[in-house]
Amino acid sequence: MTKMTYVEAIDLALNGNVNEEVVEKLEALKAQLVKRGSAKKGLTKTQKENEVLKDKVAEILANGGMTATELANELGISCQKVSALLKQMVEAERVAKVKEGKAIRFELL
Repeated sequence: MTKMTYVEAIDLALNGNVNEEVVEKLEALKAQLVKRGSAKKGLTKTQKENEVLKDKVAEILANGGMTATELANELGISCQKVSALLKQMVEAERVAKVKEGKAIRFELL
């Protein structure tokens, strides 16, 4: 006798062929899904590092507006990384994007 898979158990249940083995298999699947869904999902290592960088960006911008390039030079990280952080901060309404001619400056809200 082969072991019933979750797919087979669901298929049997959907077709109205519910027996004790199907019920046991589906209860086991439900328990796994509940356990997986209740696991606390924390920030990843990179997300934690980014939060620290965002706080540093906010500290720097507290002294006045700057461009992404100026912030990158100040923090010693790539302009691409700063741009990504600034985008997140603008979306979170922590920073305002201000256009000055061709330049785009960022200011703390």
